[in-house]
Parts: sequence; structure tokens; C-alpha cells
Amino acid sequence: MSFSPDPTQGKHVFDLDRQYVFHSWSAQGALNPMCIAAAEGSYVWDYDGNKWLDFSSQLVNVNIGHQHPKVIAAIQEQAGKLSTIAPQHANDKRGEAAKRIVELAGPNMAKVFFTNGGADAVENAIRMARIHTHKHKVLSTYRSYHGNTGAAITATGDPRRWPNEYASQHVHFFGPYPYRSPFWSDSPEQETERALQHLEQVIQFEGPNTVGAIILESVVGTAGILVPPPGYLEGVRALADKYEIMWIADETMSGFARTGKWFAFQNWDAQPDLIVFAKGSNSGYVPVGGVVISTDIAATFDDRVFPGGLTYSGHPLATASIVGSIDAMREERVNEHAAEIGEKVIGPGLRDLMDKHKVIGEVRGLGVFWALDLVTDRATREPLAPYAGTSPAMTELVTECKKRFLIPFTNFNRMHVVPPATVSEAEVTEGLAILDDVFGIIDAHYTGA
Repeated sequence: MSFSPDPTQGKHVFDLDRQYVFHSWSAQGALNPMCIAAAEGSYVWDYDGNKWLDFSSQLVNVNIGHQHPKVIAAIQEQAGKLSTIAPQHANDKRGEAAKRIVELAGPNMAKVFFTNGGADAVENAIRMARIHTHKHKVLSTYRSYHGNTGAAITATGDPRRWPNEYASQHVHFFGPYPYRSPFWSDSPEQETERALQHLEQVIQFEGPNTVGAIILESVVGTAGILVPPPGYLEGVRALADKYEIMWIADETMSGFARTGKWFAFQNWDAQPDLIVFAKGSNSGYVPVGGVVISTDIAATFDDRVFPGGLTYSGHPLATASIVGSIDAMREERVNEHAAEIGEKVIGPGLRDLMDKHKVIGEVRGLGVFWALDLVTDRATREPLAPYAGTSPAMTELVTECKKRFLIPFTNFNRMHVVPPATVSEAEVTEGLAILDDVFGIIDAHYTGA
């Protein structure tokens, strides 16, 4: 695309932001936000005319890439026809979006409840599970993120939960993490066996008649891109059936081509009862999320009022953008592309980096959803930054990436490699070359043999 730099406008945008905008998860005084002027595909531009490779997909949501023309056209067409309508009315794009999502979600799924994002979708999925089962407790893993609202943040495992724990009846357990196993496992298969034994013990000690839901990110996102080892999700399904618990698959980050499938759980042979979606369903072009509801749970509310609703549920612009995005993903085989580029380019490229740079302790991922677990010592697996914290090494990593106009995604001691699902081989190669240069500098922080 052609873009004319405008530093004066860039300063104006920055000054407006710093004077009037209150940012999330931040101490406001220390902020120095990048001012984005334009975007296309896997790149964004600042007002100085610099072109940045987006290896973060912003917040791992721009799955179809920036400014995809078919999604933009769907929004524009809908805006010209019907910009908004209350949720009690029907409209064509809401019904079409729901139909497409139900068909993609697999067997025994029936309806979609639309929300404004992933967090409120989690809230409503939990509400549905509790009402359906007449049981109140919700189990979730310590390494997880489910959103920044009442029940969602309490279900979250990461430290953002700590100052926000006001919801009740939430219990955390350890999910599988073979590289840093809490179960002292020595193989992925053993990790699955022991993680499932642990989960069943938690259910038994909490009381099966009190546990209404288990909520899991199908592939854990911000907390580490933890791909479940073989048999784990199938085991969760079996335990949920055994104890009459609803399994909520949180696909907010992992859905819609991120792992090379429409939903990440489809990489395994297990079907959840409720599916939460948001980000990738329309790549965040308009705020939207939702819950895909199984036939049995939907039937619970045939004659019983569902006690929840949102003014913008199924907003026409949002649902039109979902229809446009799903259609474009199908036509352009985005899922297949994401799976192939992950298997043949991103994964091998990251493993090559690990061979060169000892500070990379592990490479893991699927599709366009990858993490580098960074260490100071491969033998001890000492993380490059502590849990819930950062370090000079991680700060330098981010700084050096930005010097080379790469937008990174980091969390504690990890770098996540999460470009759009439409990323090209040339763009991946460009990004990997930058990371090679950067890790050549970060290697100085390695202290092991």
C-alpha cells in the first residue's frame, strides 16, 4: 500500500492519547504508545512512515490480516443497509453468522449466543453451565486467561486475577505442561495420565455434585501456548461425562485458523458442551464474541428464561463481519494455509533458531500459534524472567525487536510467534531473520553450559 508519512499528525495523535485515554493493564504515567496510522496484511505503519511486521497479530486476534478487503466490504455493505438493531429482533446477518458457526463447531451444537467479546462470552457460558447442571463450582487451570470481567477473571489463572478476585465458587488446578511438568512426568503420555489423575482428584475432593463446569483454553494462549499432550482433551471429555460436568472450550484466542482448524479442539477427538469464541471470528474488525451451545444445553432454555442479555448482542455490523470473514477464509483456504506454514516454515524455522541460540529452551505450537520458552540454563530450565515478572533480558528482547520494526508478543519469560494466519512464507522468513539477529544479542544473558 502507499502511505505518506505525517509526523505532525503523529504527534497530535500521541498528545491526544496521553491527555485523554486511559489504557488497560498499565500504570498510565509510564506509557509511550506506538501511534498506528495504517495497516495491511501482516504490516502496520506509523506516522513517520516506518513499516512494522506484526508478529503479534495485535492481541493474537487479527487472524485474517489487517484490512482484508472482503471483510471491510461486508461491514460497509451492512452499514449502508442496517447499522444497528436491538437483539430481540431478527436480522439476516445474525442468523447467517450463527448458522455458519454452528456448522463449523461440530456435532451436537445447536445455537449461538452473541456477545461483545470473549470475556462476556465466558461469563455467559459459565452461567449456562451452572443453570443446566444445577451445580455451582467452576474448575480452571492456573496457567490460563479467560478475560477481564467478574467470573472470567476469577477463572483466569495468571496474576491478573490476583487484584480482581470477587466472583465465588472457582477452583484452580494444574493443566499439562510437559516442559515444566508439575507432575514430574518424563513423557507427554505420562503428563497426560498424571494431569488427568490430578484433575479427577480435584473433582472428587471438591465434590462432583458441586462442580458444574470445567473451562479450558483448547490450546492455552497468553499463559504459554501450551498444546495439550496426546489424549488430554479426550480424557477431560471422559471425566466431564463421568461426573456430569459441562466442558467449556475457550477458543477466544485459539479459534478460527489460529491452529490451522476452525476450532483448536478439532485437532483432537473430543467435543465440548459449550464453545467460547471471539477474536479470530472476524479478526477484531468490529467487537464481537459468543457462545456456541450444545443441543442439550439449548433445550434447557426452551421453556426457561435465560437470565442474561446485551444491548449489542448479535450486532449487525459485527455479525456481517463474521460472515464476510468465514466466507473469505473458506475461499482462500486460510485454515489450510495456517496449518501448512506452521508445519513447513514457522516450526522448522523456530527450531533452527533454537539450535543456534541456547537461550531458547523449547519451541512449541501449531499453525500460526507458537511460543519460545526462554531460559538462562537449558539443564535447569531456569526461566529468563520470573513468573509474574520481567527481566532486563526480556526488556532488551522487546527493545531490539522494535529497533528492527518487528512487533513482538512477550509474556514473562516467553516470546510468542503469532502472525496473522494469512502470513506469507517471505514474511515469516523476514521475521525469523530479525529474531535471529535479536537472539544473537540476548544470548549474552545465557549462563548455562
